[in-house]
Amino acid sequence: MNEKILRLGLLGKDVSKSPSPAVHTFILKELGYGCEYEKVSVGVDDFDCIVRRFLGDFDGFNITIPYKRDIMEYLDGIEKEAGEIGAVNTVVCATRTGYNTDARGFMQMLTCAGIHVKGKKTLVLGGGGSGRSSAVALKNAGADVYLYQRNQEKLAETAREIAVKTATADESEQGIYGGSFEILINCTGVGMHDKEGQSPVLAEAFKGAEAAVDLIYTPPESEFLRLAKTQGVKKCVNGASMLFYQAYYADCLFLNREPKPQEAERLYEKYENEVML
Repeated sequence: MNEKILRLGLLGKDVSKSPSPAVHTFILKELGYGCEYEKVSVGVDDFDCIVRRFLGDFDGFNITIPYKRDIMEYLDGIEKEAGEIGAVNTVVCATRTGYNTDARGFMQMLTCAGIHVKGKKTLVLGGGGSGRSSAVALKNAGADVYLYQRNQEKLAETAREIAVKTATADESEQGIYGGSFEILINCTGVGMHDKEGQSPVLAEAFKGAEAAVDLIYTPPESEFLRLAKTQGVKKCVNGASMLFYQAYYADCLFLNREPKPQEAERLYEKYENEVML
């Protein structure tokens, strides 16, 4: 075990149920390091104070809903992919540099689930940090990406910034309830916490789809995934493995260590067997 103990943390609006401390502690232990991991649920009014404390006292930290864009103004540098996405989920405090490991973790999750996206008409629900990173990753992998969020003004702005198409919510064949997408991905918070049991789309949206992915992992089967199964969708995946993979890539950044996808998969399999059971 390396003598260095990393001091890390997680900031978000409500991270009370996040398994991030267990995930990062497990990964770093397997890589030979100790870890102290603090998670802080923070409101908008307290965000500035908490961010400054983390930047001054921690080796690094992670950012989740809804602050993946807000954090950027506090940083001295933004890594290229995070800049393209327009969202940061990982901060290395020594250099005050922001990174985005969501996109890489997201694509590894899809690959391991046997979901192939090239040329597939894909709907991404939600234009926040996770939606942006997923949409950009899908676009770069060759998918035909459509983005949807309820605020039409923000939808148009986000789609323009990350260069993807926009979807409509009407009942026509081109709308999100028309069953015209091969892959549907929920990147909203609908389905967890106070919105558990709800879905951002109706069952009709899954007609003819081959895969449904929900970045929510608590509960393990969201209403979004349950509805997908009622429509015969064969591949239904929650975000548990993405959470692990993005954490692995973040920890490699904290350690200034070259990441290895096969190592990430091996560690996740061990985590599933030893911790998640």
